[in-house]
Order: sequence, then C-alpha cells, then structure tokens
Amino acid sequence: EVQLQASGGGLVQAGGSLRLSCAASGFTFDDYAIGWFRQAPGKEREGVSCINISHGSTIYADSVKGRFTISRDNAKSTVYLQMNSLKPEDTAVYYCNARWAWDNYWGQGTQVTVSS
Repeated sequence: EVQLQASGGGLVQAGGSLRLSCAASGFTFDDYAIGWFRQAPGKEREGVSCINISHGSTIYADSVKGRFTISRDNAKSTVYLQMNSLKPEDTAVYYCNARWAWDNYWGQGTQVTVSS
C-alpha cells in the first residue's frame, strides 16, 4: 500500500521556521520525484517545491525561493521541507506528492499557520 505521511505543520509567528516531513512507503522511493504543494482557503492548490530523488535536482516556486529548502533522506525514504522566514501568506495546508511515469500519489495534508 502506497503511503505518504506528511507531518511537521503547526502554528508559528511570522519570521519563524518549520520543517515538514514526508515519509514514503509502498513504492520504490528512488524512482520518483517528490513534491510539496499547498492550498490556502479559497485558493487553488499550488506547487511549492519538488526534488528528483535519484538526481537530487530541485525546483522552487518563486514565492519561496531563498526561504524554503527541500531535501531527502534516501535511507529513511523521507523528504523534508525546511521553511524559514515564514510569512502569513505561507499559511495553507501542505501536501506531499510522489510522481513517476503514470503514478501520481498524494498524502494527507499538514496545516501550516503563520501569524502576523
């Protein structure tokens, strides 16, 4: 059974930091690209960052460049999203996603709330 377990969300003041984790199981971790998406109330889901597990290449949304860092621990089949200098506009439910070929898996979300 494929599972993507997201954790690490919470309430933080503006300027603070959080680290999200996405623990993967049930598929060959190294074959996939793992991404973080977020959805704020009343808005569409948007991509935040993505990492190719095999190559380690990464991409970031312009809105988070320089503040967020995505990384992976292959031994733990886990992807992290380190979020620094958080802003109220980063408030959203954050989801992790795994993609390879025709496969497209979603985990449950974790709430991130940034107070001003």
